[in-house]
Amino acid sequence: MCSFIDKYTEDYSDKKTLYGLEPSVYIVGAGPGDPDLLTVKAQKLLAAADVILFADSLIPEEILELCREDAEIIRTANQTLEEILLIMIDRVRSQQKSLVRLHSGDPSLYSAIHEQMHLLTEANIPFEVIPGISAFQAAAAKLKVELTVPGLVQTIILTRISGRTEVPATEELATLAAHQASLCLYLSARHVENAQTKLLEHYPAETPIAICFRIGWPDEKIKVVPLNQMADCTHKEKLIRTTLYIISPALSTTTGRSRLYHPEHSHLFRSSHN
Repeated sequence: MCSFIDKYTEDYSDKKTLYGLEPSVYIVGAGPGDPDLLTVKAQKLLAAADVILFADSLIPEEILELCREDAEIIRTANQTLEEILLIMIDRVRSQQKSLVRLHSGDPSLYSAIHEQMHLLTEANIPFEVIPGISAFQAAAAKLKVELTVPGLVQTIILTRISGRTEVPATEELATLAAHQASLCLYLSARHVENAQTKLLEHYPAETPIAICFRIGWPDEKIKVVPLNQMADCTHKEKLIRTTLYIISPALSTTTGRSRLYHPEHSHLFRSSHN
């Protein structure tokens, strides 16, 4: 798979670009879309990097306003992994530049960086990964809910339904739904009828779900409906991509309370108020 890569060893440890960054690839999580939700480190890297590989179909252009005026901006929505990798190798190795590979959300979730990191390692190109806020975190903040409410739900499941990318049999949606946890469903709007059917095998029909479209973008939409209206609402809003579903008992009115700040609870920093 890597036959087109020129594999030779080069030491980058003492080299810095004009703006203080090492010639390296920085895989940066851009968060859900709101530029204000970028980490401080992500903002610093965008402001200093020579080259920005921009996933333009998934990230709003407003984030590019943080980049240097003379930075090279390369849009990657229409490129293959092999084409993107060759750009990384050329800019970092041949041109000794710093390069930010900007991904939506958090790179650890559905970002296809596993294969990028593997090939960068084989090509001896240094890289660093900078986390970002995921859509489920931003959506919970917008909804003003905690997804782990004491006495109600203490587990969050992040998953997707099988589509062109198959899900392992042990992670089939109905199996995960049996836990009745706070379930955050990514990349599933095109298969919403199937998802609703599988979820209804274990969640009550009246379980509230949040349908979250393009969280953090200017045109974001959030709809909270009963589970049995999940597909109808999705079709009514014409949602086919960039949609997250949160299925959770925590979206209901609840009075659960943590022990952490309870007056009867003592710990290292506070005695019980009994």
